[in-house]
Amino acid sequence: MTTVDRLVVAGREFRSRLMVGTGKYATFDIMRDALDASGAEIVTVAVRRVNLDRREESLLDYIDPERYFLLPNTAGCATAEEAVRTARLARAAGLSNWIKLEVIPADGTLLPDPVETVRAAQTLVEEGFVVLPYTTDDHTVARRLIEAGCATVMPLGSAIGTGMGLPDPERLRRIIDVAAGRVPIVIDAGIGAPSDAALAMELGADAVLVNTAIAKALDPVRMARAMALGVEGGREAFVAGRIARSAVAAPSSPVAGVVR
Repeated sequence: MTTVDRLVVAGREFRSRLMVGTGKYATFDIMRDALDASGAEIVTVAVRRVNLDRREESLLDYIDPERYFLLPNTAGCATAEEAVRTARLARAAGLSNWIKLEVIPADGTLLPDPVETVRAAQTLVEEGFVVLPYTTDDHTVARRLIEAGCATVMPLGSAIGTGMGLPDPERLRRIIDVAAGRVPIVIDAGIGAPSDAALAMELGADAVLVNTAIAKALDPVRMARAMALGVEGGREAFVAGRIARSAVAAPSSPVAGVVR
């Protein structure tokens, strides 16, 4: 009998292990169709870049709240204080008490500030938020976030929007080992192709989050479908258990007892 394999975050189950972002699409219609093709259930939206009063057309008009779990994020925040205010705004607006925490200084790198991220996470957890922090691929920072009570850790594969994939998988593997089943690890940022998503899952990550690689593809809808397949294949491979690597070749067919 096949065991049901679900992603569990803060006690909530999800069928899909692919999370998707909503930025950078050419039109809201393309975004809606890509979300549909991805099969994703968790969809992130930037609180600072969305029209919360809904007086004008908003991307929220294209996201079915009955189908998708809306995960607001603090994109655009450079300090812990800004991120905490933005999270409070999202909760007050009725979006969610779940928050994807992003604290990225305006230094042009788009790399998260680990110190400010931990500070913001500690405050938000104390205030009752379910915190999913975007962070560097440093296992010590990951440990601090887990100790702070975060619901996940979301290390970058490579810098946001680069599509450079996972240039240092061993650093990610170390974070996965640190988590050791305590919280899900979600690889976030830098994924450029379904093969990157598959590799992340083969390493033992619990999920991946993809935005730019889908939104800026020549065919975003088709790429969204391909990402879903990459995630599914990578997860199946991890659960199945790959063979050990060997420096010595081994025949596929037995050599003993063959007719000569």
